[in-house]
Amino acid sequence: MYIIVVGGGKVGYYLTKELLAAGHELVLLEKDPRRARQIADEVGSIVLARDGCEGKHLAEAGANRAAIVAAVTGDDEDNLVVCQMAKHHFDVPRTIARVNNPKNEELFRHLGVDDIISPTRMILGAIEQDIPVHELLHLAQLEGGELEVLEAQIAAGSPAIGRRPGDITLPDGCSLFVLIRDEVAQPIRPETVFQLGDKVIAITRTDCEVELHRELIGESAVLEAS
Repeated sequence: MYIIVVGGGKVGYYLTKELLAAGHELVLLEKDPRRARQIADEVGSIVLARDGCEGKHLAEAGANRAAIVAAVTGDDEDNLVVCQMAKHHFDVPRTIARVNNPKNEELFRHLGVDDIISPTRMILGAIEQDIPVHELLHLAQLEGGELEVLEAQIAAGSPAIGRRPGDITLPDGCSLFVLIRDEVAQPIRPETVFQLGDKVIAITRTDCEVELHRELIGESAVLEAS
């Protein structure tokens, strides 16, 4: 597979090394000549001291035959420009962008970037594994950015204890999906009765989180957290 990597920082450097080790054909574009020479001294002539934001340099790198262009610079704007150029001027089948600011993810998706890698969101997700049970745990953001997969733990004081799904009022766009009880996942059925210690996986619009929190965790938990 022929791949173009744009950005020779630590991410681009290690990505290039791993792709080469896996047997892929690739070119790395790094606009800083000094940095480009440093990497070229180790991996060879596949490194070009070029700015991947410019179409002529992507063309020089062979974008017209690339299967993937991965823009992994430290600048979100540059990564978006690279992906737009690759997709619309060279018909690259798949574009991958590093997004440093999570607020930019929706824009990247809207403009057609195929895959988004957000180090900030990944670290946040790891931290959230240790958040208190009185908070919703963000598991994933679905394609398009309008829906999220959330986990709620039914703790003491939850208004959901002893209730069935039909007893819980949620807005359109919010659905209770999976119940985890005693570390075993099971579908949520109409006859399911929520118990202390249950974990509930929900798919919801981002603007419905307050209602989901209120019904599964409770408003009192918010007061305790503050």
